[in-house]
Amino acid sequence: MDTGPEIFLTQDGSHTVVAHQYGVSYHSKYGAIRESMHVFIEAGLRPFLNTGKEVAVLEAGLGTGLNAFLTYLEAKLSPAGVYYEALEAFPLELEFAAQLNYPAVLGAAEDAAVFDAIHQTKWGDRTHLGPKFQLKKIEGKFEEYRPDRAFDVIYYDAFSPGAQPGVWKSEVLARFYEALRKGGALVTYCAKGEVKRTLRALGFEIETLPGPPGKREMIRAIKR
Repeated sequence: MDTGPEIFLTQDGSHTVVAHQYGVSYHSKYGAIRESMHVFIEAGLRPFLNTGKEVAVLEAGLGTGLNAFLTYLEAKLSPAGVYYEALEAFPLELEFAAQLNYPAVLGAAEDAAVFDAIHQTKWGDRTHLGPKFQLKKIEGKFEEYRPDRAFDVIYYDAFSPGAQPGVWKSEVLARFYEALRKGGALVTYCAKGEVKRTLRALGFEIETLPGPPGKREMIRAIKR
């Protein structure tokens, strides 16, 4: 049986990818761009962008590169830019990633080369993809990640607890708690009660926010 990834259109016209080995898609069927903007950009990144200081973002789950590309577009307009570190254990093949339609749907065809570069840059290197966006990709599992710096925002974009229960365990989430600066935020589309309880036990202050289309709630967890 073919268990490779498959592209399909979501309701806002943007692509997502089905990961057959987990039985889930990388983004919401109600709109990939719509979900990523709501959860990661509006609830996560934007509150930190206007401080006049570089914002350090850690993405747990690079996946399709959509969150990184949206962050790049936001960073272009920010005072000081973004340093972006992305963790991924199972990168998409370059030929497959090149088929994704995010630059066109976002009206950012002039930045299509940046989207391609997000997937093409060498793992482990710190790369400038513009004057206000630096990217470093780490190939590895969440359970093995050892951050060497502190972050302002964490995009926790793992597959759901039902599909990938291991990455939602306390001992794994504790690594990301330690990676945040005080006052930093971890944002995720997931709003399960067990995840809230785990984050709260680690020391996070939990904010339950309205979710994107198709989801009633999402989590923003603040490190006080």
